[in-house]
Amino acid sequence: MTNFNRRNSQEQKEKTELANKIARQSKKVASTYEHIENGLFKIFRIFSTWIDHLIFNPKYTKIVSLAIAILLFITVNFNSSSSIFDQPLTSAREISNMNVTAVYNSDVFEVSGIPESANVTVIGDSANVTSAINIGGNVVVDLEGLTEGTHQVKLSTEGFNNNVDINIEPSDAIITLKKKTTREFDISYDFINMDKMNSIYSLGTPEFSYTKVNVRASKDTLDSIAFVKALIDVTGVSGDFSQTARLIAYDANGQPINADIVPSEVKVTVPVSNPNKTVPIEVEVSGTVPNGMAIESIDTDQKSVTIYASDSVLSKIDKVVVTVDASTLTQDTTLVRPITLPTGVNSSNVSQINLDVRLGEGVTKTIDGVAIYFRNNNNNYEFMPVDNKTTTSVNVFGTQSNVDAISAEDISVYFDMTDAIPGVQEFTLTIDQSPSSLVTYSLVENTYEVNVIGETIPNATEESVGE
Repeated sequence: MTNFNRRNSQEQKEKTELANKIARQSKKVASTYEHIENGLFKIFRIFSTWIDHLIFNPKYTKIVSLAIAILLFITVNFNSSSSIFDQPLTSAREISNMNVTAVYNSDVFEVSGIPESANVTVIGDSANVTSAINIGGNVVVDLEGLTEGTHQVKLSTEGFNNNVDINIEPSDAIITLKKKTTREFDISYDFINMDKMNSIYSLGTPEFSYTKVNVRASKDTLDSIAFVKALIDVTGVSGDFSQTARLIAYDANGQPINADIVPSEVKVTVPVSNPNKTVPIEVEVSGTVPNGMAIESIDTDQKSVTIYASDSVLSKIDKVVVTVDASTLTQDTTLVRPITLPTGVNSSNVSQINLDVRLGEGVTKTIDGVAIYFRNNNNNYEFMPVDNKTTTSVNVFGTQSNVDAISAEDISVYFDMTDAIPGVQEFTLTIDQSPSSLVTYSLVENTYEVNVIGETIPNATEESVGE
């Protein structure tokens, strides 16, 4: 029994030691877990504090926004089984204002409604899009097989490779086909680039190798054509010349019309001349010199000028004019004045002259015995002045030397009988005042009484009433 008890006691002791060992081991594991847990919580608090500092710090806002945007893009565009690097890069590029080409029989039909241009968008793999853009293509509308009338047609492209998708804007169009007819038109002409020809030359009437052309277009288009013109380029011409001129059809407003002109050009010969004429320069004075002064003399450094124009224009010109405003003169002065060229004159050898103007004290002189003339006695009436008065008096103002040079014979006073009727009536006297004169005239009396008799005078012309 004693040995049995010792064994039991020994076993009990071993069990107690084992239990204590297990208890100590469990306590150690619990302590280790508690330390790990505390460490993880500490790391999480540090990371959370750093994240808060990063997200809510204005300094890093843009970086955080970019990172979130990238993350969202990846989440939306790629599934979990694919990688961003495994996807092909798709792109789209637009080609703006591509010309639209119509395919049809232009000899038979006239077409309207085709858009001048279209925008093309090329879509596909980036490399294929770049290749298609580099190769290029065309926008076409195929009208083959269509008859006369209005049609809705699709726009298409050709030339781009087949590995891309094409969008066209606009994608379709409403077009009208009209059959062409032919009509004959006379040829007129326009000179172009006149500013590139020396103005001393005068262009004659062109001579054409033929004077009529056929124009082929729809009836509506032909009805809108007002004229067909040859455009003759006169750049740098200095003598007779020939050239082939392009023919253009125009409407009544001068706008070009798209039509087939057969032939489209015409040979033209143009004579070029250099007509000119030398005429005197006349100084015309307007206004009155202030402060009682008058113009004593005006001397010019040029007495004549050579003008260039057509013969018909030159035949009507006997002088050119330079004007002086006397109201601006206060003392002796030298003026530079442009030469006013008459209408139709292309140019002159002198464009301006120098004027040496001298002033003097103004005086007035009355000149008596100035003859009175009549004009425009269209009905050839016989008439008699009342009181047999045939002359009048005229006041002359200017410098003393200029006034002294004027006599009664230098002055013309008249009355106009255009509206004369039989009977005693009063006419207004008028005095001829030459704008080139350095003196001015004024009438002492402004009316003239005449007894018009109903009988006629043969061959009544302008003459003095005293004759």
